[in-house]
Amino acid sequence: MSEVVVDKLYDRLCKPDFQDTPHGDLFYNYFIVPYDPAKEYETRERIQWYRDNLIRPNNYVNALHIDIFEEFCNYLDNKPFGKKYPSYLKYLIEKESKDQENSEGVARSLTQQAQSDTFIQYIRDRIVAHKEAETENKTPYVFISGFGNIYPYLRLSTFLNKYEEYNQTHAYKIFVFYPGEPDGNSYKLFDRFADQHVYRAALILDFRN
Repeated sequence: MSEVVVDKLYDRLCKPDFQDTPHGDLFYNYFIVPYDPAKEYETRERIQWYRDNLIRPNNYVNALHIDIFEEFCNYLDNKPFGKKYPSYLKYLIEKESKDQENSEGVARSLTQQAQSDTFIQYIRDRIVAHKEAETENKTPYVFISGFGNIYPYLRLSTFLNKYEEYNQTHAYKIFVFYPGEPDGNSYKLFDRFADQHVYRAALILDFRN
């Protein structure tokens, strides 16, 4: 990853006027940061580096990082299925392990759950809880990653469209770290799979260089 690109994004995140402006440069508060899928682990480390440095004096920004796939697993693991299964995740794993013919049914269930209003609300609640728990620092940023792992159950365009109902453009900015490349008003996951139009989001910097 180019250090010049890293500095540009970090400098942008540190600017008080960018932190305080309700909508940033556009009406919507969604920003996309594409990166080379081959640099997955490097990008995860970079997200942590942002969080560690933003919270230091002069910034006092406690940014929230959400791995959408990990949150989805936690959501399913804490969701009961009938009286026998306290974990819907374990139920689906057990169902598929017993018979591979169940794999298509499991995939449909995962897609329905990932795109459900209750899961989107779950993500909203995570963001709200983080903001309400913060007392000393600002929380103007939410970093979201993991869209490569949650594919094909939830696409970026689907998430952003569904989250719009709960979005608080005046309260925070959402930065999606996306393993793929821009393609007009859309993106290609892993530089291969075309997503739908993401017209609400702005390309802030391209990490694939």
